[in-house]
Amino acid sequence: MRLLKRGSQGTDVMEIQALLKKIGYDPGPIDGIFGAKTEQAVMNFQRDNGLTPDGIIGPNTQKALEPLLLGYDIYTIRPGDTMYQIARKYYTNVTKIITANPNVNPYNLQIGQKIIVPYGIDVVDTNIDYTYDIMQRDIEGLKIRYPFLEVGIAGKSVLGKNLYYIKLGNGPNKVFYNAAHHALEWITSPLLMKFVENFSKAYAVEKDIRGYDLKDILEKSTIYIMPMVNPDGVDLVLNGLQEDNPYYDQLIAWNNGSTDFSKDWQANNRGVDLNHNYDALWELSKEAEEEYGVYGPGPTRYSGPYPESEPESKTVADFTRKNNFRLVLAYHSQGEVIYWNFENLAPPEAKRIGELFEKVSGYTLDETYGIASYAGYKDWFIDAYRRPGYTIEVGKGKNPLPIEQFNKIYNDNEELLLLAAIV
Repeated sequence: MRLLKRGSQGTDVMEIQALLKKIGYDPGPIDGIFGAKTEQAVMNFQRDNGLTPDGIIGPNTQKALEPLLLGYDIYTIRPGDTMYQIARKYYTNVTKIITANPNVNPYNLQIGQKIIVPYGIDVVDTNIDYTYDIMQRDIEGLKIRYPFLEVGIAGKSVLGKNLYYIKLGNGPNKVFYNAAHHALEWITSPLLMKFVENFSKAYAVEKDIRGYDLKDILEKSTIYIMPMVNPDGVDLVLNGLQEDNPYYDQLIAWNNGSTDFSKDWQANNRGVDLNHNYDALWELSKEAEEEYGVYGPGPTRYSGPYPESEPESKTVADFTRKNNFRLVLAYHSQGEVIYWNFENLAPPEAKRIGELFEKVSGYTLDETYGIASYAGYKDWFIDAYRRPGYTIEVGKGKNPLPIEQFNKIYNDNEELLLLAAIV
């Protein structure tokens, strides 16, 4: 993390502001601007933690904040310690500590033994711009907190970022949810990450969600989640073009001479629209480019030189081929619409399932037409496997949707995500 002080701006500032607010300090608006109120909140945090109260987030303050960002600390057992005393010290509860330490006997703690202590705060923030680095840290924090989660790397992006997947359960019915094929639609990434956290938190204490028995779901099904298919594009939108990007000059040219990628950029780091890069009538998507004024790499709708030309789309397709998914959901924004068919190849049950999704989400079930109906991930899945596949467009408005829409988006989709695993 870079040094942060008054006048600093960026998604890293926003992340710190959200954390400070979460742990009881007042940084002012969570806007990514390090102003007077954020400086005062940092100074108060520093005083409370025995640090020099200079209002600057340098190495020592970063070191103090890092465990809080991850959501856990590593504690060494001392004489006389009990789980209850440790939980009180960290403003958490014994159940959270036991969940994070499945091989530790809470009634036989050993002096010098190191245990993981989750803080009494959530890991995934839903009031910030959700970058790749934030997601990566959240995945690490959730994996430590909930050891029953399986985390893997399915592949790499153009710039070498990890394309993570998270696996819940071991049941025979496999389903796959992915998000953020399109860079401006990054709000779908915290949607899936928050679902993982809420599911894990309830599962750990044997609670249901919306009447769904989570233990039963994970005995019957395995849920695979890839929360950010296009991390390079998301970071272009949220953090801007970095000078060390090997495609720096090309990206500016592809973006019509502009260095501002925050308003129109949907593609990956090579200017390919990943959701037009799958082998499902790809040639028709290619033919339609000229009609939309697309003549090569750019912000949107360029289908690439050939299907699966991009490491991100190839990774998702290979991951699908490797697993025997019964059903897939591809999350996008916006419109509050569920697209369910492709060239009338979806199986008969697909519309019935789509109608159930429509009912629990309040979204409209529909079919795509024109260029939007070619070469997408759900199109390819339906074409290749003749199984239920859905594109779900969350929220309403102009992309990128404001994070203020998150709570409604999550509320609309939580039951759908549960239902999709067992329907």
